[in-house]
Amino acid sequence: MKLGARIFKTGIAIILSLLVAQQLNSPSPVFAGIAAIFAVQPSIYRSYLSIIEQIQGNIIGAIMAVLFVLLLGNHVVIIGLAAIIVITINLKLRLENTIALSLVTLIAIMETPGEEFINFAFIRFSTIMIGVFSAFIVNLVFLPPKYENRLYLKISSTTEEILKWIRMSSRHASENHLLKNDIEKIKDTLVRLDQLYLFYKEERNYLKKQNLVKSRKLVIYRQMITTTKRALETLKQLNRYENELLQLSEDFQLQLQEQLDCLIHHHEQLLLRFIGKTKIQTGSTEYGGNVCLNKKGLFQLFIVQERSEENEAVLFHTMQVIAAIMDYGEHVEHLETLINSFQSYHKDDNEVNIEESKPEL
Repeated sequence: MKLGARIFKTGIAIILSLLVAQQLNSPSPVFAGIAAIFAVQPSIYRSYLSIIEQIQGNIIGAIMAVLFVLLLGNHVVIIGLAAIIVITINLKLRLENTIALSLVTLIAIMETPGEEFINFAFIRFSTIMIGVFSAFIVNLVFLPPKYENRLYLKISSTTEEILKWIRMSSRHASENHLLKNDIEKIKDTLVRLDQLYLFYKEERNYLKKQNLVKSRKLVIYRQMITTTKRALETLKQLNRYENELLQLSEDFQLQLQEQLDCLIHHHEQLLLRFIGKTKIQTGSTEYGGNVCLNKKGLFQLFIVQERSEENEAVLFHTMQVIAAIMDYGEHVEHLETLINSFQSYHKDDNEVNIEESKPEL
């Protein structure tokens, strides 16, 4: 099991909130620790949004608690009714993320009202807000996330896994059950990739110059993810129609294999070029001594096969494989265009520094 930054931040936020609450002689510092748990967020921007929402949610919970106790008392049935109303109000105000903490505030205030109920309610509310602000401070100061680094490394490792399977599938050397299991895992990884991309997009820069560079990077990273998804679709088609491809001529299978090798090599080189690990090469058309076909050449290769193949079902399924490869190739070409443009525009400002480490989510 790997301990991530958010786990450490949660622990630090709990410690800080409890210490502050104890220093202020709060009668129930535990509520500050509970609030800190809910308020820790994966990014600074989300932490900012969270603290605004948490303040609103806690105010709702505190006001409803005071009103219900003053008007109806604190019977367990009354507390349950107040909780229903608090949940409804949060949903109406689109504060779904604050429901849990609003209910903590509600119950904390309504559980033991005494003669000085208003003062007691204010102390409980303030204690909970100590936890919220402690989590916000921890998000700002401790272990700032490097989402660009994590995003690139995750894209790179996921793409590498897909391309490895494409190489084996084009040679009919893959184990079908292992490949199917891996495809499902890759699908889940792509969902987390989209989440990482969103976290990186939400990160805020303080300089206008940095915002311009980041906006260009965002376009490239989005295209990287899209291209990886197209590579996965190509892999799925190769796996689905493996039997049909085996019925084609050996010469056609060999040429298809060579073109796939060329395409995935190009894709790999683009990922390395983006971080400056390979020299800039525009429009590379050779790999392993073989000329890489463009979309027209690949289509003509299929047309030649069509003239000699009598089985229409095999041709129809082969056409789907060729279409997936061509679509994948178009996205690789577009990625190359974006990277070339990025690296030729203000070169000194567009350096990409990626630390070599295992990606984590």
